Amino acid sequence: MLRKTQNSRTLKDNLMLASSTAFVAGAVNVTGLIAFFAFSSNVTGHVANLANNIALVDSEDVISFSLWLASFFLGAYVSSYIIKSYDNFSNYRAYSIPLIIEIIILTMIAVYCDFFYEKKHIEGEVIVGFMLFSMGLQNGMASIISGGLIKSTHLTGLITDLGAEIADYFHPKSDRPTLLKNKLFIRITILSFYIMGGVIFGYCFYLFRFEILYVIPVILMTILYYDVSSVYLNKLIGTLKNKR
Repeated sequence: MLRKTQNSRTLKDNLMLASSTAFVAGAVNVTGLIAFFAFSSNVTGHVANLANNIALVDSEDVISFSLWLASFFLGAYVSSYIIKSYDNFSNYRAYSIPLIIEIIILTMIAVYCDFFYEKKHIEGEVIVGFMLFSMGLQNGMASIISGGLIKSTHLTGLITDLGAEIADYFHPKSDRPTLLKNKLFIRITILSFYIMGGVIFGYCFYLFRFEILYVIPVILMTILYYDVSSVYLNKLIGTLKNKR
């Protein structure tokens, strides 16, 4: 999932990355909404709230929403900077480092919320900031590796693209190329798994509270493990063939 970039990626590569990252984004977003009353995987609503609080001259909330926007931006910036720094050495290293940082941050959030969270307002704001930073990392990584096709943390642009592409697909003049079909398949997958992640984690959060957050880093670790295991499996198969 992390070794091939843009045009060299197969539909399977994109579907696996899209489904896993969208599921995580949906899970993080619903957790932030239930636990801290704030969206934690996208910034569209925060921009509206920022504008509203500027109009109301509410300086405290203006600072909070500004910092949340900056957190998502900084996550995307850091992800892009790391990828640009390492892409000449190894694609896997370039794209896995932002994912590793995201895993560390979300694991720390899970531990803190499980053992130390005292339900103070400032705690919730800081945690949401770190969630948004991690989602910025993830969205930046997924977008760059897929050539802008996979944006797993927000749905506004995705549904816009989906509407336009469905119209193109069903238009009488459309020749329905394979590329268009693949795009539709990927976008529907992102939407489905985002909703699925939100529904499952929303339900599980009421049952297990913050303990459910430990599952999110595990899902992300499977992305790293898939690429490593596939390389060793191919080497093993190659060795067995040579021995014959």
